Amino acid sequence: MLVTLLRDPTMNESLPLNALAAELRISAGKLVRRMREQSRPGDFTTSQKSVLLRIDRDGPATVSALARAESVRPQSMRMTVAALQTLGALSGSPDPTDGRQTLVSLTPAFRKKLNASRAAKEDWLVQALQHQLTASEQQQLAATLQLIQRLADY
Repeated sequence: MLVTLLRDPTMNESLPLNALAAELRISAGKLVRRMREQSRPGDFTTSQKSVLLRIDRDGPATVSALARAESVRPQSMRMTVAALQTLGALSGSPDPTDGRQTLVSLTPAFRKKLNASRAAKEDWLVQALQHQLTASEQQQLAATLQLIQRLADY
C-alpha cells in the first residue's frame, strides 16, 4: 500500500501519516523477526538481552542501577542477574567506590559469544543488502536510516 502511495504522481507531498506509520511498524517488525532468526538456539530472554545490552553499552553496573535503568524492581533484577551469572554471561566484582556493592559486567567468554552473534546477524544483513538492493537503493537506505534514527530518538 505504501509503495502505491509513494509512486502515485497525483499524491501531494504529504502522505497519509497513519498509512506510513502502519507500514513502518510492519516492516520494522518483519526485519527484527528476520534478524532474530539468525540467533542461535537457547538465546536469552528479552529481559536478559536488555540487561546484557545495557551493560555492553554502558559498562559495569550495580543491580540497583540496572533495576532503575530497566524500570523493574531490584528483586526482579537480582533474579535476572543471578540467572545470567549462572549462564556464565555476567560476573561480579566489588565496587571500587563502595565495597558494600557489587558491579556486574560481561564475562570475556560471553563478550566473545556476543560479538559472534552480532557478526552472524550483520553477515546475513550484508548479504540481504547486496542481493536485494541496487547500489542506488543502498544509498537511499543510508539516507533513510538518519530519519529512522531521529524517530527512534523522539
